Amino acid sequence: MAEVLKHGIPSRIRSVHLIAVCGTAMGALAVMLKELGLAVSGSDRNVYPPMSTFLERHGIEVMNGFAAEHLQHRPDLVVVGNAVTRDNPEAQAMREKGFCFCSLPEALNHFAAAGKETLLVAGTHGKTTTSALLAWLLQQAGLDPSFMIGGIVQNFNGNYQLGAGRFFVVEGDEYDTAYFDKGPKFLHFRPMAAAVTSVEFDHADIYRDLAHVKSAFRRFIDRMPPASLLAAYDDDPNLAALLNQGCPCQVVRYGQRPDSLWRLGRVVPQAPLTRFEVWQGDDRFGVFETRLIGMHNLRNALAAIVLAHRAGVGREALAAGLRSFVGVKRRQEVRGQKGGVTVIDDFAHHPTAVRETVQAVKRFYPSRLVAVFEPRTNTSMRDVFQETYASCFDQADLVCIRQPALLAKIPEGQRFSSARLVADLRARGREAHFFEDTDQILTFLKERLRPQDVVLIMSNGGFDNIHARLLDQL
Repeated sequence: MAEVLKHGIPSRIRSVHLIAVCGTAMGALAVMLKELGLAVSGSDRNVYPPMSTFLERHGIEVMNGFAAEHLQHRPDLVVVGNAVTRDNPEAQAMREKGFCFCSLPEALNHFAAAGKETLLVAGTHGKTTTSALLAWLLQQAGLDPSFMIGGIVQNFNGNYQLGAGRFFVVEGDEYDTAYFDKGPKFLHFRPMAAAVTSVEFDHADIYRDLAHVKSAFRRFIDRMPPASLLAAYDDDPNLAALLNQGCPCQVVRYGQRPDSLWRLGRVVPQAPLTRFEVWQGDDRFGVFETRLIGMHNLRNALAAIVLAHRAGVGREALAAGLRSFVGVKRRQEVRGQKGGVTVIDDFAHHPTAVRETVQAVKRFYPSRLVAVFEPRTNTSMRDVFQETYASCFDQADLVCIRQPALLAKIPEGQRFSSARLVADLRARGREAHFFEDTDQILTFLKERLRPQDVVLIMSNGGFDNIHARLLDQL
């Protein structure tokens, strides 16, 4: 049957079907659409809690697996998830029957951002925490924002909100959009203000090299509206090189350089809070407190302050929001304490994020730091950062490195070696150990952990539920 392509969103919509609905963002979009009064259905091959129960609780029918029959009700629009391939049975049926279809960011821009002013946070690192904090600052100021974040914001107990206010906060992802749109997701938004936290090589499965990554961010910068604001971190050479090529909008720099408009001043850690100064030009803008730890998170907080200030949030509301912000799940999240041992979960996987997280936790917790790392992303399982990772654990007292569970996905000549990393760490004077699986790590930690230890577990995946299992055995 000949395919009839209808890539676009029709003017009249009553029903929407989402292919691969059980992803964190797709599930949130499904509920958003339901709250807007649309009939919503979805399908996925991984239908299990908590997403299955989350969707069921909101009255959304989820069909198990992918099949052309799931489109028999002829939805007005099909939203295609990022992981869906061209040969997916529902994607094929969608094209053959001529149904209108779009991607996740296109749907967000159409349904959630329509009629609102978009505040976007982009960058290789820190965008989830920064956008989550920004949404909370607006909420604390009574501005009732809409938002979509790439992690569970603990203050909201969710990753989305359809607010009645004039702002829409979105985490601008540089990952590709859909099988029919290989451009980055952040190109689908036209923000009135945006922050770029960093530009580094990542996502080795879709970007060839650093130049390819930089070209994506260059396209984003070129699309900024003339009346908009771009807040750029001041100590990233790749971002600086892009901005030196020109920018169609106003650019302000933030960080710690003396010539930046927005700067961090004196920082005083006072557990459980960190107190820090913020300067705007020659004026001390304010002194704030946050539960976030590490200089990287203070830079994230500063970026959120710049965008919130642009949105009209005053100093008192900023101070209240910063002090009350709990954080994002899996971002330096304390999962529990047992037997005097603190177990922390973090999403860090890129070398820069691993280094910053290890340093931050070590400075905040003066106890013995045990770092446990699982290379799991398409980038970290490749050898592109093989040598770089060795310098990322210098602040850890004991290091446990797991063999990547999904290493077979990577071509043999490009695979990362956990055993080699352990050897490199030992050459730097670190006590490091290699493990083939998670059970071996748990057995080792049961024998080696002692009261007052801090265990920092880093992975962008579930890591075989190691956090809860470790707490159970302590």
